[in-house]
Parts: sequence; structure tokens; C-alpha cells
Amino acid sequence: MNIVEKAMIFATNAHSGQTRKDERTPYILHPAEVASIAATMTEDAEVIAACLLHDTVEDTDTTIEDIRREFGEKVCSLVAGDTEDEDAGVPREESWYSRKEKSLKALMNSDRDVKILWLSDKLSNMRSFYRMYRAQGDAMWQHFNQKDKTVQRWYYRTIADLLKDLGATAAYEEYVWRMNVVFGEDED
Repeated sequence: MNIVEKAMIFATNAHSGQTRKDERTPYILHPAEVASIAATMTEDAEVIAACLLHDTVEDTDTTIEDIRREFGEKVCSLVAGDTEDEDAGVPREESWYSRKEKSLKALMNSDRDVKILWLSDKLSNMRSFYRMYRAQGDAMWQHFNQKDKTVQRWYYRTIADLLKDLGATAAYEEYVWRMNVVFGEDED
């Protein structure tokens, strides 16, 4: 079994029973989509495996040490590069902004492989946002820890700025297009 297949099985088991924000889409479809997007930008199997595993530490009982033991240092480092530090004892709604600020600071100094993972993850999220926005309009934000659309816009536009070195990719172009539909093209 190759590392991508192993990561798919591991992630499927880790996310078993979880759903996306719409409460009906099996969660594993998100990491699978993230890996598929990354495969348009790299052939590196470790990067693609990390995409499959990117939410396991944040959203399941999996630890970063589990990832290191099962998949090695590079995959572990990539997953860590997309994993938010939790503010212990602070509800996710209240820690949203500080968690995002810390993540953005880390992204500024990240290498290309981490940026591919980030773009793949955020494009998958933006595809989901786009579908939700088309169905619900701005009411969609009530499903999220951060309910203020302008703050969400700040976060996703900052990501676009930090990922400009991937600007020649179809994934980046799609990300920006969908972001402009969901948030509006003006910067307000």
C-alpha cells in the first residue's frame, strides 16, 4: 500500500461518523477533495497524503505524534503547518480571531508544500461556501464559529494575498473567483 492509500484509510477511520457544516455531507469528502486539488499542483505523494490527514489532529482524537509515527516527519510537518493551536479552555467562537491570526503568521513563513496544502484546503472550503451562499445567502454564516461575514472576508482575502506565489495555478484562480462571489469583489 502506498502512502496516499494509507493516508486515505487512516483519515477515513479518524473522521468516521463526522459530517461537514451542512450536517449531511460525510466529512471524509473534504480531505479527499483537498488531496485531489493538491494533485493538480504537485505529484509529491507526501504532500497529497498530508492533505488527506490535514484535519485529523484538529478535529479527531489523532495526535501529531500519531501522524509522525505512521507517516514520517515530512507529512507530520505539513499537517502541523495547517493545524491551528487551540486556546485551552476558550470556546472556539471566542478564540476564532486569535487562532486565525496565529495561523496566518505561520503561513507567511511557510514553504511551497505547506502553501499547496493551505490553498487546497481553503479552495475546498470556498467551494462549500459557494454552494451554501447560493442556497442560503448571508444566512449561511450562522453555521460557523465566526458569524461576521466581514471578519470571514478579512481572513480569506488575507490567505489569498499570502498565497499569491501560487497565483499561476488554476486552483488559485478558482479560489479568488469563488471568494469574490461569496464575499463580493469590493474590499470595503
